[in-house]
Amino acid sequence: MRAIVAKRTDAGTPDLTEIHDLAVAAGYVVVGELTQTRQEDPGYVFGEGKVEELAALAADTRAGAVIIDNEVGPYQMYNIGRAMPDGVEVIDRFTLILEIFGQRANTRKAQLQVELAELRYELPRAEAKASLAKRDERPGFMGLGEYDESRENDIKAQISNIKAELDTIGKKEETRRERRRESGFDLVALAGYTNAGKSTLLRRLAAELDVDENEDKHPDLDTVAESKDMLFTTLGTTTRRAELDRREILLTDTVGFISDLPHWLVESFQSTLDSVYRADLVLLVVDASEDVQTIREKLVTCHDTLYDRNEAPIVTVFNKIDRVDDDKLDRKLAALSGLTPNPVTVSGLTGENVESLRERVERELPDFERERLLLPMGEETMGVVSWIHDNSYVIDESYENDHVLLDFEARPTIVKRARAKAADLQPVERA
Repeated sequence: MRAIVAKRTDAGTPDLTEIHDLAVAAGYVVVGELTQTRQEDPGYVFGEGKVEELAALAADTRAGAVIIDNEVGPYQMYNIGRAMPDGVEVIDRFTLILEIFGQRANTRKAQLQVELAELRYELPRAEAKASLAKRDERPGFMGLGEYDESRENDIKAQISNIKAELDTIGKKEETRRERRRESGFDLVALAGYTNAGKSTLLRRLAAELDVDENEDKHPDLDTVAESKDMLFTTLGTTTRRAELDRREILLTDTVGFISDLPHWLVESFQSTLDSVYRADLVLLVVDASEDVQTIREKLVTCHDTLYDRNEAPIVTVFNKIDRVDDDKLDRKLAALSGLTPNPVTVSGLTGENVESLRERVERELPDFERERLLLPMGEETMGVVSWIHDNSYVIDESYENDHVLLDFEARPTIVKRARAKAADLQPVERA
């Protein structure tokens, strides 16, 4: 569908880059743009004259939709829609985002989160209709639709039911995360702004694809995680195994952040964000090819989301350095040093500096505990030796008389389990 994108700001020059990209991601063809700098008009968002200009532009370009990069109230939506040519749909920023999410929701968890966000978006609008209908005793007042007094309660009931199901899914995923930690894996989350190149970086870091974060198969889980120059190609989570020098990790790529998201929308995706909040390490991926001000604003958005709830170390990764010359990159790093202490610079596309990133990940993860175990030779000994090899980093292994000596490093939980397994071994009785 052909669409016009429009935006109003209180001051400064409105930037349509992101809303343009979002519209394209949703499948629209952008055929026109309009901006205005002024205080918000309570009836139209824009000034009435600008709305008339918007209507004329829609007619001239034969657009089927007007996408407004602002939050538009129900009364404002009605007023703008009434001014548009017949058949032109008016969509605000959050309706567009929910439309994209709905298109990309391919797992039960993602579908529930999208539905929850849609209901939270609809609830205040239903309440507005109810308030007007009660006050004016006129169903359909101002063209807002028929008033059904049970709709508010229906929405609230649906929200409650969805949150309960998401809580159940969340508990299962937390159990799965703890089970993976007990098996010796460290959990590393890729976070950052949408389209920063997280999926491409996942492909570079991951060794093989044999882990599924969701009960339903994520669409990216074929041979590689999907990687496209498009917003929100990853809505659910993709988890893959990666091998470092001394340990194995599980990498999870999650939905990208986006600026100016309201609290209700972020909270709707709480279950997905738990993959970031409960990781052992977070790689905050930044698109190094963007200008300093854009990167700064996006970092602030990410920090607001991450630092209040995340306890794990956060390493900032400047990705896409293949698109920036060295001098420009150095200037950007210097300008952003206050927000990004000791960052790593890489190119997920070419693989440049990826090995340095692997080394940094290993240094930042929780320390291993070192242990030496003397195992008596018996029927189950080699099984325990094999288990220790699979779940730890073996420094030395030697066989002496009727014993095996293992010197290894592992997570404290693995060391504890190795000791228990060793204690249960029975030596072979000699005739």
